[in-house]
Amino acid sequence: MKRRLCHSFSIHLICIAVLFLLLGGSRCSAEDGSGRDKVEDEPSRFRYETGGLSRLSFPKGFVFGTATSAYQVEGAASEDGKGPSVWDVFVRRPGAILNNDTGKVAADEYHRYKEDVDIMAKMNFDAYRFSISWSRIFPNGVGEINWEGVAYYDRLINYLLKKGITPYVNLHHYDTPEALEKQFKGFLSRQIVDAYVNFADFCFKIFGDRVKNWMTFNEPGIVALYGYDPGTAAPGRCSHPYGNCREGDSTREPYIVAHNFILCHAAAVQRYRKRYQATQKGRIGIILDFSWYEPLTDSVADRQAAQRSRDFEFGWFLHPIVYGEYPKSMQELVGERLPMFSAGEIDMVKGSMDFVGINHYTSQYAYARKAPLPKSRDYLMDRNAGFTTMRNGVPIGPRAHSNWLYIVPWGIYKVVTYVKEHYGNPTIIISENGMDDPGNGTFPQALHDTKRIHYFKSYLPQLKKAIDEGCNVIGYFAWSLLDNFEWTSGYTSRFGLVYVDYKDLKRYPKMSAYWFREMLRRKKN
Repeated sequence: MKRRLCHSFSIHLICIAVLFLLLGGSRCSAEDGSGRDKVEDEPSRFRYETGGLSRLSFPKGFVFGTATSAYQVEGAASEDGKGPSVWDVFVRRPGAILNNDTGKVAADEYHRYKEDVDIMAKMNFDAYRFSISWSRIFPNGVGEINWEGVAYYDRLINYLLKKGITPYVNLHHYDTPEALEKQFKGFLSRQIVDAYVNFADFCFKIFGDRVKNWMTFNEPGIVALYGYDPGTAAPGRCSHPYGNCREGDSTREPYIVAHNFILCHAAAVQRYRKRYQATQKGRIGIILDFSWYEPLTDSVADRQAAQRSRDFEFGWFLHPIVYGEYPKSMQELVGERLPMFSAGEIDMVKGSMDFVGINHYTSQYAYARKAPLPKSRDYLMDRNAGFTTMRNGVPIGPRAHSNWLYIVPWGIYKVVTYVKEHYGNPTIIISENGMDDPGNGTFPQALHDTKRIHYFKSYLPQLKKAIDEGCNVIGYFAWSLLDNFEWTSGYTSRFGLVYVDYKDLKRYPKMSAYWFREMLRRKKN
């Protein structure tokens, strides 16, 4: 049985402070907050060292928030009329998820949302970025509406506003309704466009009087890649020799799926602008993942490999949205396997965003492959680049828990500067940024997440530097509010600012949460 050193919430918070001092954390000094930054459950005399960062370090009106996604935190996977998503089905594949974990319960935010919103408010966050489960609203993807699901999001949005937290709503975070996968193979079919726009239109109509910040998709490239090339994520399609799936085509399907994601996004933006934006006065964008790719050497070949890597990951989606076509490197390397936009589709896609959300965690080195490309190849081979986190035997940065996540603060500066210089300095929101610890960390030691504090203390000044140099970044969201179901890693990875005890689902804010509370506290008037 897990040993408990703190038996009540208030005692637990005192334990955090004691551990922070005993285990070598930053010094704390006495400071009383006022207004929203006052946390009644925590002794107010403890203050966390922020490294000079505060709200005043960033432009007026800059938004600080935290984020989650529906399948990772909600639980209630088959309650109150919710239909299954592709992830509800995929997690049942033997060996697909570490420890055969599922999101059936996850962090149970469906039943505990008020507690989670209260924590956000106490930690001085301005906004919450969450996703709506499509199949909780439309169990079959289209058709019959599940009003109990609608009522849940109504309650969540209303409680956020009551507590002074702005909702940022993402309409799709990997979890396509399984019914559409069965009906017409989901994002492999153009039929998905009408189904998605119907869902998006309903959300605009029902929630848009209160929601002013919309995202159409989270990381569609991750779905297109891992769901359709190696098949290691839902819906788990691939072809040999690129993966071991029952069906799929790794050479073509990632590009078809990405193309349909772009059309869905653009059609939803078009609908929002035509019917709702003028009266609701909101904005709409898309969230894209962007790891920074640094050339391993200064050779022309390695610089080109790094650029191809940026094109194939980030440019795959933003280039059509800004310029109406795929990056030239993709057109040349993928050839006829890359779908084309019609003239009418170009008109719809080009310019279809008010902002771009960027999920950035880490960086790595890219280098040119020496072997010639084979005639038959998948998306991963098409990039014609190799990747490493070592240069001359030195790692690019300290590693977090995940083997892909290295702490490289300068990467976020290079990412937003690159977007400014290559895509006309669009409005940017850093929609995810964070790191993970092992899932088996013991309580209460796992609350002493000084490495995560170091991560934020090192990344945020680099973001500020880019802003000071003219990058149009208006918001930042830390990933994640809660420890949660981390896709194929199950519960073996903890990204949360808040520790979740998966035995009883109690929440315990970590030191990083209190670090944000101090950094974001508001001064007395």
